[in-house]
Amino acid sequence: MRLIASALILLSFGSSIDLATAAESSGNISEFRLAWPVDVHHSAHELAYHIKGGQTLWVTGQNQGYLARVAVDGTAEYFEMPKGSGPHGIDFDDQGRLWVSLEFAGLVVRLDEKGKITQKIDVTLHPPGAARPINTSPHGIAFGPDGRTLWFTGKQTGTIGRIDPDGTVHHFPLETVGPVPIYLASGPDGNIWGTELVGNKILRVRPDGAITEFPIPTPNSRPIAIVPGPDGRSMWFSEEAGNNLARIDMDGKITEYAIPRNGENVILAGLAFDRDGNLWTQMYANQPNRFGDTDHIVKLDKTVQAAAPGDLSGVPITYYRTPSSDTVMHRIRQGPDGNIWFTELHADQLGRLFTGAGPVK
Repeated sequence: MRLIASALILLSFGSSIDLATAAESSGNISEFRLAWPVDVHHSAHELAYHIKGGQTLWVTGQNQGYLARVAVDGTAEYFEMPKGSGPHGIDFDDQGRLWVSLEFAGLVVRLDEKGKITQKIDVTLHPPGAARPINTSPHGIAFGPDGRTLWFTGKQTGTIGRIDPDGTVHHFPLETVGPVPIYLASGPDGNIWGTELVGNKILRVRPDGAITEFPIPTPNSRPIAIVPGPDGRSMWFSEEAGNNLARIDMDGKITEYAIPRNGENVILAGLAFDRDGNLWTQMYANQPNRFGDTDHIVKLDKTVQAAAPGDLSGVPITYYRTPSSDTVMHRIRQGPDGNIWFTELHADQLGRLFTGAGPVK
């Protein structure tokens, strides 16, 4: 474990932040190395926990072929998935059961409390006359509002999939060619929302599978993660290359906010709201050895929810430098203990930023 006990307020890199709104903050970041049981590295991906599942989080190690269950003190146990299956997306249903997408195998599986697979669902495509099934490469997964209908992104086939509670699978094609859909989340409107990494669009899927795509104003922004806004009327998403966090209203209107960069070669990763309405994201150096930029967790004060379009001048922003460099951070969320947890894909670590918020109830 590595620990850093400093929070940096960085407001000098082309920022429009009002210095009068900056307030000194403090926080400790701990990093817990994931000791995967195989000699494969650089692949700590998704992060999830169940609110009634105790003080533990789950991480998928895609290239390792393992899942890690990590207690909030950083201790971990590991569960092997089928060889070469590529576990990635992870979510819990309304009964607290764990589901994982096995991207390389074209499967979505359900696990028991001991990490054993108890149900396998084939989500490959079977075109008439085809010599072999086509792997949709199920990447991101999310349960709908009913907690029982599971949706997944067909990363390779440009499709969105729906798994009904009885296990029936449906596939819905996106109109955009080569969109690479990667992330899904249930929205306050009862629909599923997602990101198209290459298509540069936000997608909305109705329960019947009808899809609408909304172009992002910034070209080639590479949208990553998407989450519901606390107001119950919006979704928010991160743009890796666009260096924006953005809001999309239920009618598809998109408002982008440029995040002040703390280096010349940094990009964004995931994002999450905490229970107080503050917005968190990850900013990491794309080529740290070449440019020397460092990696940070970034907090935007809850006033970001009421910010004028494109204007963060009245929103306090705090940057917390991670102990490690070259992290390639991936996902972030408030954990069951109330602290902010995040995965470091390239460093194979799970990070924790202590907030003192107390356990989520």
